[in-house]
Amino acid sequence: MKKILLSTLLLSLPMMSYAQQLFSSPDEAANAFAAAVADQNEAQLAAVLGDDWRQYLPQKEADPEAIARFNRDWAVKHEVVEQENVAHLNVGDAGWRLPIPIVRIAGGWHFDMPAAQEEILTRAIGRNELSAIEAMHAYVDAQYDYRQRKQVYATKLISSEGQQDGLYWPVQPGEAPSPLGPAFSPGEPGVGYHGYHFRIIHSDSARGFALLAWPVEWDRTGVMSFMVSQDDRVYQADLGKETSEKVQTIDKFAAVDPWQPVEP
Repeated sequence: MKKILLSTLLLSLPMMSYAQQLFSSPDEAANAFAAAVADQNEAQLAAVLGDDWRQYLPQKEADPEAIARFNRDWAVKHEVVEQENVAHLNVGDAGWRLPIPIVRIAGGWHFDMPAAQEEILTRAIGRNELSAIEAMHAYVDAQYDYRQRKQVYATKLISSEGQQDGLYWPVQPGEAPSPLGPAFSPGEPGVGYHGYHFRIIHSDSARGFALLAWPVEWDRTGVMSFMVSQDDRVYQADLGKETSEKVQTIDKFAAVDPWQPVEP
């Protein structure tokens, strides 16, 4: 995804020292950045972003497709939108915005890496929360699918080994897929799915079902927690720093304060 471009760009730069470059205009800064990406010029990237840029971006493997996508979008269209002392680079027909603002300081314009760190985190949280909401809807669909097959609702997300007592079970080639995919059961304990944990809870109806989702790490992988029941309406609440403790006391769906419906 383009939104993670700057978290994946050339993250294996050698540990050399470069003073961050200042530019006479935000357009000059944007052109220098784009040229460094297009040429895969590691030294120039370090000069443009600053030699301490690594501490501001998630440490992930480089994504050649994300880099290629940026280069293609830059070639299609790019513009720098300037507002007083801050400018932003937008690329492509859709106008995807680079998460690193270009800021005017004494002496010229430069890429503001601390601000980029906050923006990248904000975007990541937003993506995770949207994925969690989509997962809640997928859970509801899976429960109705399971009921059609088994005449009951599932009480587990992942089936016991060799059983079909949960919404997901492994299948052999040619077999019909289980109602739910394996993503709710991450390979690494504690990792979650798109930064979220999920747990089946009791419904507010004797013949219903419900699901609770909360961030693996509040304010890092997500902020809002979510609930959904058989009516497929998702509710959200910010449970704050004590999210992981508070969710342990939730065992039943209840659309009451502080829970509010997620707007479609």
